[in-house]
Amino acid sequence: MKIYGAEFLGTFWLVMGGCGSAVLAAAFPELGIGLHGVALAFGLSVLTMAYAIGHISGCHLNPAVSIGLWAGGRFPARELFPYIVAQVAGGILAGGVLYVIASGAPGFDSANGFAANGYGDHSPGGYSLLAGLLSEVVMTTFFLLIILGATDQRAPKGFAPAAIGFALTLIHLISIPVTNTSVNPARSTAVAVFAGDWAVGQLWLFWIAPIAGALLGAALYRVIGAQAPVSEPVDAPAYGHVERRQRQVRGSGVGREQAQH
Repeated sequence: MKIYGAEFLGTFWLVMGGCGSAVLAAAFPELGIGLHGVALAFGLSVLTMAYAIGHISGCHLNPAVSIGLWAGGRFPARELFPYIVAQVAGGILAGGVLYVIASGAPGFDSANGFAANGYGDHSPGGYSLLAGLLSEVVMTTFFLLIILGATDQRAPKGFAPAAIGFALTLIHLISIPVTNTSVNPARSTAVAVFAGDWAVGQLWLFWIAPIAGALLGAALYRVIGAQAPVSEPVDAPAYGHVERRQRQVRGSGVGREQAQH
């Protein structure tokens, strides 16, 4: 229960930090943080929680990430359902808290968006369903690639939270105009239930596309991140003497070892 509680609180913080910045601060008169600030807020939410609860639950905060980690062989299937329940519940509670806060301002109307994800008429830039689908799949694919690579045992230690947080910031900088950026079904659900019928009606895309992207990202990392068979030492003439090439492992995250003379 401590693990699920960590995922619950972590997803709560993600929604409050990311969606909260979009609803309360993005267009604040004259001092609004805009697209750049919202993108950074999402990244900082994940970055701070990764350091706070990463050692407890792994800090997934996202059903697509949990499914992608399972597909990548990093997470047991028996934990998927309780993780997803905790993530969605934490997100919805944050959405409710945010709704109460936002409704304290005159003229507030959640039907105007409430940081919900959408396509077509509800896309910030008017992008089509196909554009939204492709954007969400591609962004989540690379998000999983980065997560799996940054948390690989061969990767530099201690930098995974920063890599993942900056990746989420970059993803939002790219795709906020397209769908308002989901890559996270729990984040999308958290605000859709308060935004109105249109948001709930389009919510299916923001479950299917991130999960499809996560599965694709996991499959790609299984290919590029797999350790290759270790080669035998090879003798070859070099500069008048014998060069012995050390055993190499591809995909180390650092690069191949250099030949020693």
